Amino acid sequence: MDYKKTNAARTTVSRDLQDLANSVGGNVYELISILQQRSNQIGVEIKEELLAKLDEFATHSDTLEEVFENQEQTEISRFYERLPKATLIAIQELMDDQIYVREKVKKESLDLNTEDSLIDLSDENQEVIDDEKSDSSAVKSEEADS
Repeated sequence: MDYKKTNAARTTVSRDLQDLANSVGGNVYELISILQQRSNQIGVEIKEELLAKLDEFATHSDTLEEVFENQEQTEISRFYERLPKATLIAIQELMDDQIYVREKVKKESLDLNTEDSLIDLSDENQEVIDDEKSDSSAVKSEEADS
């Protein structure tokens, strides 16, 4: 994403935390977690971009005597310092509905010691056979014998 064209505030702005939390389900702690993860992603992307641009103008010399200030590197660094902070960009993205969250699926544990149902592993579909069905088939076989 092009963070240079973002309309995020460059200074801290007071916001209603509950209004922001309502956009992610009403949980303030979930909001903070989402913003923290997104701001870390943005920070890493900006840092990689900055280092790539600075590396273009780097002069590699073996002696310490030839160390001098490169004007292009200074201008690039100043430009990136003026950009909004990653947290402010993340908040703006959340307000513009540009962030989507994938919720983790919680696995339910199965209690294998219950006598309510048995699993027939010989069938490919792994059908669940209730105890009532197995009891009724036993009754049917006894009726057939009599």
